[in-house]
Amino acid sequence: MIDTALKILETSNLFITGGAGSGKTTLTRAIIEYAHTHGQKVASLASTGMAATLIGGQTLHSFFDLGIANSQEELDRNGKLECSKKVHKLIHSMNLIVIDEISMVSAPVLDMIRLRLLQAEFNGKLVVIGDFLQLPPVVRGNEQIYFAFESPSWERFGFETIHLRGSFRTHEEEFLSLLEKVRHASISEEEARALDTLVRELPEDKSTITLLYGKNISAQNHNRSQLAHLNGEEVEISTYVTVHDKKMQDRDIERFMSESRIESVMVLKAGAPILFTRNAWNYYNGERGRIISIEDDVVWVKKEDGKSVKVERVETTKTKWVEKAKVMNEEKLITLGQFPITLAFAITIHKSQGMSLSDYVIETNEIFAPSQFYVALSRSISAHRVTLTKPNRSWERLCFIHPKALGFMEIMD
Repeated sequence: MIDTALKILETSNLFITGGAGSGKTTLTRAIIEYAHTHGQKVASLASTGMAATLIGGQTLHSFFDLGIANSQEELDRNGKLECSKKVHKLIHSMNLIVIDEISMVSAPVLDMIRLRLLQAEFNGKLVVIGDFLQLPPVVRGNEQIYFAFESPSWERFGFETIHLRGSFRTHEEEFLSLLEKVRHASISEEEARALDTLVRELPEDKSTITLLYGKNISAQNHNRSQLAHLNGEEVEISTYVTVHDKKMQDRDIERFMSESRIESVMVLKAGAPILFTRNAWNYYNGERGRIISIEDDVVWVKKEDGKSVKVERVETTKTKWVEKAKVMNEEKLITLGQFPITLAFAITIHKSQGMSLSDYVIETNEIFAPSQFYVALSRSISAHRVTLTKPNRSWERLCFIHPKALGFMEIMD
């Protein structure tokens, strides 16, 4: 598939799509690695700080100097409609711009991106990645959702599409079929019966499962209460902060922590269940384990397969592009150092994106957003490793998706 992608990029921009676990991130990383090894300058971007962290990049708003604007009108009001010389040079110097989680990028934001590319006379290629049948753009209050594909800019970019099929996460054919039906909100009596079989009693020991909530406050409260029930002393682990640029202020650090979903202080206990939040050679994003011991710069974790792993802090760095000797280089602004783990009693569905999970429970009555139930269900490596709480509405109403997203993806299919 990498050969197909590279062939497309010789002449066109590229849209990579597919369901959860279909290999979008793997293909994207292969494209970025190829570009780097061939001396190309690559900007890896995403709409949210968390998604940007996972691909080792930065946010769209930061790279394109959009400030807090969500439309060209706001960009104009904020005095940022014109492209500065610095941003012009930065964008123009890129050979490849990669935008992850395109489903969360709104039409007005895509229009601002195209404006900047035109202003900077960008001659490279654009790759966008995502599934419009997953989480939609975040809007303020009751604002209407406008997806990136609704923007005139989408058509003008002239994307060629690679649609990845299947799943590397699970190989259970019946479960894969159910996931596709949920993804497309195609729920018949057969799918309803299949979902009914996933409604099971929860174990008494809640430390053996992870609850997936729709709301952050629910996950936080459950983690606090379950941690308090564990014997032993709580250990507070502060995030290391290294400031490389003296212009960075406390609010910049706080914003970067918030965007990257890194707590300033992590509270743990020996014996607490955890989930890994990154991929490494000896653990993967979403893998489950239990803390054996906590030391100054090391946390020892026993995974479910019985293997003990030494977990060290992982650095997350905010960067900016600067010109030196007429060459654009990426320089560090802030580096955060924290252990790539989170308490496994509960997490939010939003935080679970990109994870492969086992032994978890979806709190169905906290599903409130289009495609949210699909995102939650598709984290599972097996139908036997996920449990649903009994919903207070029908499965058909729970598996709702945005009709505009469905219409667009049906055309793609």
